Amino acid sequence: MISVRPYHAADCHPTFAVFFDAVRNGTAAYYTAEERAAWASTDVPPAGWHARLADHITYVATVGSGIAGFMTMGRDGHIDLAYVAPAHTRSGVGDALYAALLTKARALGLALLDTEASHLAKRFFLRHGWQIEARQSVIRHGVAITNFRMFKPL
Repeated sequence: MISVRPYHAADCHPTFAVFFDAVRNGTAAYYTAEERAAWASTDVPPAGWHARLADHITYVATVGSGIAGFMTMGRDGHIDLAYVAPAHTRSGVGDALYAALLTKARALGLALLDTEASHLAKRFFLRHGWQIEARQSVIRHGVAITNFRMFKPL
């Protein structure tokens, strides 16, 4: 069973492990090994990881006793991070996290959500009625990585 709850400080390392696994393994069909290594260059949370999640509206999905995914949203409606562990893709984890953020966005009276989605996340957001604004490249450790600016009016 999937449970969704707010982020806690104790989730710092487990959420980073989900991020690392999702990038290094879950996006392999869409990004080269070089791109994935630049995107997630270490399996240790960087300084500021906890603050980044704690400063946003962050929800964590658990399956059993483990974290299966997480999503963050700023109070401006920008979805910054959206990651599901590869072992839990297509299991409803992403949908449950997104539903929680959507409920919170509506409660805040937000009129628009936006994100910068990977090739993999783009498919998820399109399925939820999002639109692509532009394809772009971001530079991580000197490597260009393609993503998509996307938005959804509420």
